[in-house]
Amino acid sequence: MAVHIRLRRIGKNPKKRPHFRITVFDERAGRDSRFIEELGFYNPVNGATKIKKERLDYWVEKGAQVSPTIKSLVKKEAKNAAGTA
Repeated sequence: MAVHIRLRRIGKNPKKRPHFRITVFDERAGRDSRFIEELGFYNPVNGATKIKKERLDYWVEKGAQVSPTIKSLVKKEAKNAAGTA
């Protein structure tokens, strides 16, 4: 079973206001289907992001494939954390 870390859309109302959960999926599952674990959230409207970094590292260590969007979000969050520290 191949595992992927990608976004799951949860914001449907009102329209044009999406927000997403960062989740671990079996590769055969659809975008909004059952997931294995939830790792955080992303709101593109205001740019808010929260990622459980230790759990993300655990899944990557176990062989999970990270989507390009999640890679960029992790990179931005690390940059923001370094800038505020």
